[in-house]
Amino acid sequence: MQLPDFMAYAKNFSQKGFVEKISRIAKRAGSKLVYASLILYYTLQSDKVSVKDKAIIIGALGYLISPLDVVPDAIPIAGLGDDLAVLVYVLNKIWGDVEEDVKEKAKEKLSKWFDEDEIGEINDLFKKDHPSATDS
Repeated sequence: MQLPDFMAYAKNFSQKGFVEKISRIAKRAGSKLVYASLILYYTLQSDKVSVKDKAIIIGALGYLISPLDVVPDAIPIAGLGDDLAVLVYVLNKIWGDVEEDVKEKAKEKLSKWFDEDEIGEINDLFKKDHPSATDS
């Protein structure tokens, strides 16, 4: 799958838009997409993240929020697949800069929407791509 130019979606990002979108799609999107997006969202708030990394995070979250992306979110299953691909791509780029407290904060927020079995699915988010990503 070729990734879209998600940086073109940076203008769509806002904190309010992110919170509204995640709250609305959490169960349908699944724990992996929500966890990835929460990590990016909380990492964006850190003053230890470079401006370059913040720019790509904003682009990825803007892509998630946008109703107009490569595969419309309304299409069952596939609709959020492109969003997850963009989020995982950006997570792979910045994973070394993600602090443990951000990962814990994201997991804590997940517990408001998902049960333990569903949260367990986040452990294989990077299984093929980034084995050390699940070390927390």
